[in-house]
Amino acid sequence: MFPNAFKYEAPTSVDEAIRLMDEYGYDGKVLAGGQSLLPMMKLRVAAPAVIIDINKLDELKGWSKVNGKLRIGAVTRQAELEHATELREQFPLLSRTARWVADPLVRNLGTVVGSLVHADPASDWGTAMLALNAVVEARGPKGERLIPIDEFLVDTFTTALDENELAVALHLPIPTKPVAARYMKLKRKAGDFAIAGLAVQVAVDNDGRVSEAGIGICNCGPIPLRAVKAEEALIGERLTAKTIENVSKLVPEEAEPVDDLRGSADYKKDLLRVFAARALREIAEELHGKVEVQ
Repeated sequence: MFPNAFKYEAPTSVDEAIRLMDEYGYDGKVLAGGQSLLPMMKLRVAAPAVIIDINKLDELKGWSKVNGKLRIGAVTRQAELEHATELREQFPLLSRTARWVADPLVRNLGTVVGSLVHADPASDWGTAMLALNAVVEARGPKGERLIPIDEFLVDTFTTALDENELAVALHLPIPTKPVAARYMKLKRKAGDFAIAGLAVQVAVDNDGRVSEAGIGICNCGPIPLRAVKAEEALIGERLTAKTIENVSKLVPEEAEPVDDLRGSADYKKDLLRVFAARALREIAEELHGKVEVQ
């Protein structure tokens, strides 16, 4: 099916993009990677009157380290982060998540920020950004504001952005201690959404105790969810077999899956428990040698 006719705008600056968003309001949709918007338009699920293409805005491309944060621009492609070897030591979850997203064609065009703005409950990036404690930089007619990821994801396909606000970048805290991460996901076939998925990032002190922990849950609720109890249970602990067993049992408690064609709610919760145990064991093995973790 072909999309409806629409007006095409290609702003040359962020300020112009925001002006266009303010002018067209609900009728205008921002085009970044287009991997969610264009399929919806072809199915006529979305029929915007105006497309505002931000792909030519150089100031939204790439990443840089600013004030202790990694700032990732809004049109940075997922494949760029997947293959950015210079980011793997401090931000291992970026490449580990990217390789699970759909297929190379999608990752070559799709953007991390665009995925967050789409706010799909099965978003791999929404899940990973919870584990990374990301902050979204938004800009609109009233100026700029920073929105923590927990506040940014409001409901299914709904974010905290105002209609005339543009998400221009992501900010990730730069770890100062040894860190390891895993992204785990079960899907029915290549390119499919997750039956359930889990993002885990852990940083440890020199004595091997967990100093920072982030755990995101994918496609087991109306939005990607944070495993708060499990995160809190990890802080200050060593990654022993007993700790891993106890924490992995806490992860499903934060999930809200439903029975559907992909599996029962109980099955999905048990998947999360298995993923958590597996991820934490692998993280403990990886960190062993860097610090005393067991």
